[in-house]
Amino acid sequence: MRRSALLVACSVALSSAMTSCSAPATTDADAAGKASKSGYLAESDTSLKGSGPLTVQLDYDSVEAGGLDPQTAATARSWSIESLVYEPLVTVDPKFGIEPLLASSWKQPNATTYVFTLRKGVTFSNGRALTPADVVGSIQRLLKSKAAYAAQLGPVKSVKATGTDQVTVELTKAYTPFLAALANTPAAILPMKEIDEGSLDPQKEMLGTGPFVVKNHKQDQYWNFTRNSSYRDAKNIRISDLKIEIVPQEAARLAALRNGSAAFVNFNNVDSMDQLTGTKNAKVVSQTNSDFYYLIQNSKNPDSPLADEKIRFALNSALNRTEIASVALGGQSQPTGVTPSVLPGACDPAKLPATTSGDTTALKDIGTLRLAVYTSEPAVGQIAQVIQQQLAAAGVTVEIQKYDDTTYGAKVFGAEPDFDLAIGWFAGYVDASMVSRWWNPVIAGFSGTFLNDDKTLDALIDKAASEPDGSTRTKTLADLCARVDTAAQMLPLVTRPSVIGYRTDQVSPTLRASEGYGNLLRDLTSYTLPGAK
Repeated sequence: MRRSALLVACSVALSSAMTSCSAPATTDADAAGKASKSGYLAESDTSLKGSGPLTVQLDYDSVEAGGLDPQTAATARSWSIESLVYEPLVTVDPKFGIEPLLASSWKQPNATTYVFTLRKGVTFSNGRALTPADVVGSIQRLLKSKAAYAAQLGPVKSVKATGTDQVTVELTKAYTPFLAALANTPAAILPMKEIDEGSLDPQKEMLGTGPFVVKNHKQDQYWNFTRNSSYRDAKNIRISDLKIEIVPQEAARLAALRNGSAAFVNFNNVDSMDQLTGTKNAKVVSQTNSDFYYLIQNSKNPDSPLADEKIRFALNSALNRTEIASVALGGQSQPTGVTPSVLPGACDPAKLPATTSGDTTALKDIGTLRLAVYTSEPAVGQIAQVIQQQLAAAGVTVEIQKYDDTTYGAKVFGAEPDFDLAIGWFAGYVDASMVSRWWNPVIAGFSGTFLNDDKTLDALIDKAASEPDGSTRTKTLADLCARVDTAAQMLPLVTRPSVIGYRTDQVSPTLRASEGYGNLLRDLTSYTLPGAK
């Protein structure tokens, strides 16, 4: 996903807040296909031999009902921050493949059995060695929790220690995303001995096997991390002290990157790529994500025209996702179906029923629809404006209603939803079938107030999860995308990019071209720093 020409950006009249119709600036991400070939947008310069502190600025902090407990973490921001301390059994490579982490290897003797061999020499930051009991207890604890992510582990039957360095997981039936589900922070291995004996409260403290330990944290202001001296590869980590400053204002983060008070910064607005053009020692890249924006059509309100599938499908047919990606997200995004379009095996969004239909006749005289958006992310409002214009062309009036995050959550996800349309975004994960589980309101829970359970869709979700990778599964995933598109209750729109800036005179980062779990701090341990001048 690179900055492309704004295909039809100038054909829609939008407010001045929208992306300019001028040609976008060239960035590192445009470099002649380099990212797509190597799997990286940037690779650390191994000739740099310095070490020392690093200052990062992020737009918001981890805010979870379960505090610092990674198993209850439900946002990509929490996953990023907590991944500095906690590690799962397996991890993700730059092409979305699964590779070992705390497990040195694994075997799959049959479709429902996974046997993990644990890496030798792993200790928690208190010096205690990792044991199979920690692995067994961590997975069991996650499965027993009410955390949303527990559903992603699938049909786990049992988890047992089967050797001094071995853990075996049995499933009740084949579940292809199982390893991918284990590769995210909520499935990290916790120090179960300390948790069980009550000497550690994971909601208030973090104790893991990862490269960093928390020195101090002030909510919504900063995190201070230091290098974990017990980490198995501590001597090769160049960052001795890591400070993460929480800076909500985009302009303030831009200024910090310009003046060098921060070395690594995230941005919410793709326009930041243009605003940093020409800034000495500052580079900015756009990272492809499997995350994507979606549009909810509240189908459970019997008094709404959206209770009618024909009207929902017609509204879907009126949307131009290519235009949304080009105008609202400056060409840094791409259309997607329910299988994130950046993942292997994903369906082709250009072949979905609504895209090829174009029939909007059912939209005549349906009245005004209220579109709820939250104000903390500029792209959401920009997407809403494009949708408003597109539906106006089909004869539908859309009233955009802007809310702070808390009010938006109550309006959309509360017990009594009060909206017609709403825009949100999902983490897309790293297996093409995983996010589709949220389209089954029985599994998801949170979507049950505005989605009707679709048994045909539920069956396709289960089928896609149980089939092995290959042409048969790819066909099932295409059928799954088509059913989501036709039922049109919750509509995948376009992928959600991450814009990342960094100071070349302070850090040489490793940044993947594509990210599946929204972890913009992934590979931090491989960053290199220039030496003292």
